[in-house]
Amino acid sequence: MTVPTGRRERKKAATRRKIADTALRLFLERGYDAVGIRDVAEEADVAVTTVFSHFASKEALVFEADGDFEQRLAQAVTGRAPDEPLIASLRREIRALVRHCTGDSAAPVWRMIDASPALREYEGAMRLRHAESLAAAIAGDLGLPQTTTACRAIARFVTDAYALAREARDPQAAVDEVFLMIEAAWEAAGPSGRARAT
Repeated sequence: MTVPTGRRERKKAATRRKIADTALRLFLERGYDAVGIRDVAEEADVAVTTVFSHFASKEALVFEADGDFEQRLAQAVTGRAPDEPLIASLRREIRALVRHCTGDSAAPVWRMIDASPALREYEGAMRLRHAESLAAAIAGDLGLPQTTTACRAIARFVTDAYALAREARDPQAAVDEVFLMIEAAWEAAGPSGRARAT
């Protein structure tokens, strides 16, 4: 997460973090469906309106790092070394993200998400949004005036690689396996396929 520089921004970020941490603790202790926004606000000692000024929905409380994830994917494209291939950079970033989300401390959170239809639906919509953002970053990196089908397809494959690896018995091996297919698809599209705006 980007570190806020001003006092006001730091205070706002601290409040957001406190609300998210409180919500997650309550969700894990009592169950996601048993906890309401009022419960979170009361426990975090903030107003309900303060919760909603930081988070658009109850589901968003669980995915507090959503923006960071999206930024990291785009940064893997735009911030890579000039000689680093696109797919290799994305593989490295997805491996790091999967390593983080499959740690022992993340397991209870993912079990909660998997058990909740609302959270699974939110996560699916979030993944699509991340894929669109990543596709735009790829198109921009290629100097294209608009996002192509090839850029969108690769971006979806990349975000799905994260989801598939998270569920695999050997997450890192799953990332490598999926990325072999992603690399083959990217090569198959070729420069003309990648540049064709559709």
